Amino acid sequence: MKDGELLSLSAVELGRAIKEGKTTALEAVWAVLSQMEQSERVCHCYVTTDREGALERAREVQKRIDAGELTGALAGVPAAVKDNLCTEGIRTTCASRILENFIPTYSAEAVLNLERAGAVIIGKTNMDEFAMGSTTETSAFGVTRNPHNPEHVPGGSSGGSAAAVAAGECFFALGSDTGGSVRQPASYCGVVGMKPTYGTVSRYGLIAYGSSLDQIGPLTKNVEDCAAVLEAVASHDPKDSTSVKREGTDFTAALIKDVKGMRIGIPGDYFGQGLGKEVRKAVLNAARLLKSEGAIVEEFELSLVDYGIPAYYTIAAAEASSNLERFDGIKYGYRDESAEGLHQMYKRTRSKGFGAEVKRRIMLGSFVLSSGYYDAYYLKALRVRAMIKKAFDQAFARYDCILGPVAPTTAPRLGETLSDPVKMYLGDIYTVSVNLAGLPAISIPCGTDSRGLPIGLQLIGDCFQEKRLIQAAYTCEQLLREQSAGV
Repeated sequence: MKDGELLSLSAVELGRAIKEGKTTALEAVWAVLSQMEQSERVCHCYVTTDREGALERAREVQKRIDAGELTGALAGVPAAVKDNLCTEGIRTTCASRILENFIPTYSAEAVLNLERAGAVIIGKTNMDEFAMGSTTETSAFGVTRNPHNPEHVPGGSSGGSAAAVAAGECFFALGSDTGGSVRQPASYCGVVGMKPTYGTVSRYGLIAYGSSLDQIGPLTKNVEDCAAVLEAVASHDPKDSTSVKREGTDFTAALIKDVKGMRIGIPGDYFGQGLGKEVRKAVLNAARLLKSEGAIVEEFELSLVDYGIPAYYTIAAAEASSNLERFDGIKYGYRDESAEGLHQMYKRTRSKGFGAEVKRRIMLGSFVLSSGYYDAYYLKALRVRAMIKKAFDQAFARYDCILGPVAPTTAPRLGETLSDPVKMYLGDIYTVSVNLAGLPAISIPCGTDSRGLPIGLQLIGDCFQEKRLIQAAYTCEQLLREQSAGV
C-alpha cells in the first residue's frame, strides 16, 4: 500500500490490513516517519522521537503477528505517547527544562499495556509544561501548531498528541486529562478524545500534576479507534492505589449505532453567555440528529457551573505544589551548578528549571495550603467539589448522558490567551467539572467554523458508564457523517 493510502486508514483498519497481509507494521512505521519529515517542521508535535527503536520494534511485532502470537486490533499500529508518561530508555521531559535529560528506568503501566497489545511507540509528544496549560505554548521546547491552521494553537495540555493524530504523524496517541487536557485539544484538532472514569487506567508512571484529577486517555481518529485503545490500556494495577478492579472493559462491544430511548440531557448553563455562536449551532445540530434517531433529548439546569473553574484551579494547584516538590535538583533532572549551599541550589534550580506558568501554580497551591488560608480556600474548594459531584449524581438519576460543548470557542490564535492566564483558565469551563467528579467524558468532532477550524461536542457519562458513552458517541459520529455526505 502507498503511504497516502496507509495514512488514510484508522488504527483499527490498519491493524486489520496488517493481519490480512495487505501491508506490514514496518511499512506503517515508514509511512508515519515520512509524514513526520513533511509536517513536523511546521506542527512540532514531538519532543523526542525514537526512529530506530520504532523500526526495530515494528520488525519484532511483525514476526509475532505472522506467528499468530499477536492478534489484537492494535498489533503493528504506530502510536505516540504524551511526554509525561515514563518510557524506559526514552527521554521523558514533561516539556520542562528541569527534566530535560531525564531517562526513566521503567515504563508507565499504560505504555506497557500498549506494547502488550502490539502497538509501536514512535515517540513522545509535546505538551504544556507539567501539563499546566491549555494551548501547548508553555512547553520549554517550543510551541505545537494546529495542523488545520498553523497560526492557531492545538489546545492543551495534550496538544502534541492531538496534533500528531490530526497531522497523520501517528495513528493514535495517549494523553493525560487533569481538567480537560485530552478532550479540549481533541476538539481543537478535530479528533476523538476520551477521559475515562478515574481509576480505569493506571496512573503508575504518569508524572503527576493533580493526583486526584489526572487520568490517562486516548486520542484517536474515530470512536472505534477510541474504544479499541481504551480497551487495551484499561487494567487494574496493584502499583496504583487508585486503580479500580473493573469488569466489562470490552469497550469495542459498545460500537452500536442505536440511541433509541436513550435519555440525553443538555445543560442550559452550558449554552449561556460566552459560548460562540458557531459552536452552539454545531453542538445543537448534533443533538437534533440524536433526537431524530430516537433519543430523548431535553434541556435541564446542571447548576454550579460557575464554581467549577475556581474549585478546580484551587485543588489542582494545591496538589501540584505538593507533587512538584520532588523536583529540587538532588536526585534527578536539572541542577544549578553555580549555587553556593543547599538552599541557594534549591532556589536557583527551581527558578531556572520551571517555566512561568508552573511557578505561578506552585505559588498559588502553596498559598491555598498555607496556615490561615487552608480553610478559606482549599477546604472550601473540596466542599464545592462534593457539591458538583452531587449535582451530577442528580442529573444521572434522570439522564443516561449529558451533551454539551467542549470549549466555548474554536482554537484561538497563538499567543492570544498565553498573556492572559484567566482567559486561558476560563476556556476549561465545560471540562473541569468532569475531573472534579471523576466521571468519564468523550469529545468528538461535530463540525467546523467559518475559518475551517474544528468544533467538538462533549458527552459526559456517570461513573463506569463508558460503554453507554461510546455507543452514543459512535451513533452521533455516524449520523454526522451521513449528514455531511448528504445521505
